[in-house]
Amino acid sequence: MSANREIPYKIYLEENEMPKQWYNVRADMKNKPAPLLNPATFEPMGYEDLRPVFCDDLIRQELDDVTPYIDIPQEILDFYKMYRPSPLVRAYCLEKKLDTPAKIYYKFEGNNTSGSHKLNSAIAQAYYAKKQGLKGVTTETGAGQWGTALSMACAYLGLDCQVYMVKCSYEQKPFRREVMRTYGATVTPSPSETTEVGRRILAEHPGTSGSLGCAISEAVEAATHQEGYRYVLGSVLNQVLLHQTVIGLETKTALDKYGIVPDLIIGCAGGGSNLGGLISPFMGEKLRGEKNYRIIAVEPASCPSFTRGKFAYDFCDTGMVCPLAKMYTLGSGFIPSASHAGGLRYHGMSPVLSQLYHDGLMEAVAVEQTEVFAAAEQFARVEGILPAPESSHAIKVAIDEAVRCRETGEEKTIVFGLTGTGYFDMYAYEKYNDGQMTDTIPTDADLEQGFAGLPHVPVR
Repeated sequence: MSANREIPYKIYLEENEMPKQWYNVRADMKNKPAPLLNPATFEPMGYEDLRPVFCDDLIRQELDDVTPYIDIPQEILDFYKMYRPSPLVRAYCLEKKLDTPAKIYYKFEGNNTSGSHKLNSAIAQAYYAKKQGLKGVTTETGAGQWGTALSMACAYLGLDCQVYMVKCSYEQKPFRREVMRTYGATVTPSPSETTEVGRRILAEHPGTSGSLGCAISEAVEAATHQEGYRYVLGSVLNQVLLHQTVIGLETKTALDKYGIVPDLIIGCAGGGSNLGGLISPFMGEKLRGEKNYRIIAVEPASCPSFTRGKFAYDFCDTGMVCPLAKMYTLGSGFIPSASHAGGLRYHGMSPVLSQLYHDGLMEAVAVEQTEVFAAAEQFARVEGILPAPESSHAIKVAIDEAVRCRETGEEKTIVFGLTGTGYFDMYAYEKYNDGQMTDTIPTDADLEQGFAGLPHVPVR
């Protein structure tokens, strides 16, 4: 189509334009992500090593560094059709408000019952668990988007779902917790007294608000102590980024329909599922030398794994029961402050994104939560969507870049990911509106405590 054609407010794809395959960016990476290591032997973990924890088909996806496209099973495609394709929205009202020559687009993933992008991987992981004949799955959740999505997927497929929810989010977001329970999930605040690792963490950190690392430890223990159960994860892992590429593939197809080439692609970054899903097809073009995009990861200043972390092997969980992953990390013992962007409170970053960042193929910036909520309210007042606190990190930097374009006169095209809605985050908005929200940034001494716990892995 002509690049001069007028761009509608919302670019919708037809059902037959939905991706039929997931894109595996690792196939195009010259430097592959480092393998998961056994924490006892420091040897790479293969298929048989991971079977006690993960579903068989998901392990194959996790370990596949060479297949560029992986077929999406028809049953998953049929489920996707309930809420996909999702719209790519031109933020005309925001552009006008900012008086910027920049063109701003956002991929909106909140048009489903779970309220976020997490459903894209939840239904895939639940499908493979059901296919394997399992009874149920266990998982962790931060702000609750992943737990909500997985409980919905498990209800659809008739699987038991056990969720360990980070304690501060469990208390701050009771309504999201109740949605999970409505779908039939069991929800436990983490750390808890129900697992050995939970009891140990509580003994070492009395009164802790918890973290995703704590909740992962409990969910893994629960899975390995129940016959017919496996653990599933909402972010970080290669398989999760793979499933989320439906976001980026749809975004690219929508842009291509109107001859639009983005200059900047921006996403919030906690564990990496949303960011990796959005940028993967564009990163693939960059890796193959076909295009050159500026890609920006936005993380909270309270949990700055990219911008202040170390690129090293570390445990994926606080209880140190999971494999070691090479990633940008603050140390598995680091417990961030109880910020309101619960989905971004993870000590490490996806190994795929960590390698891409380490290779200089993308940028990262850390922002404070008060300025994030200011951007969220500015966006809500003109675009009519109340954004999730996590997504609002991307909004903040997209606005900053658009204002910079106003100052320089550059007509850049900005694309960012709006991962979901914030209607279950009203406690956070209340704190901001009442002037009670504060910013907590870890000191160098705080970070050193986390780094001190990094495992000493022999150089391979």
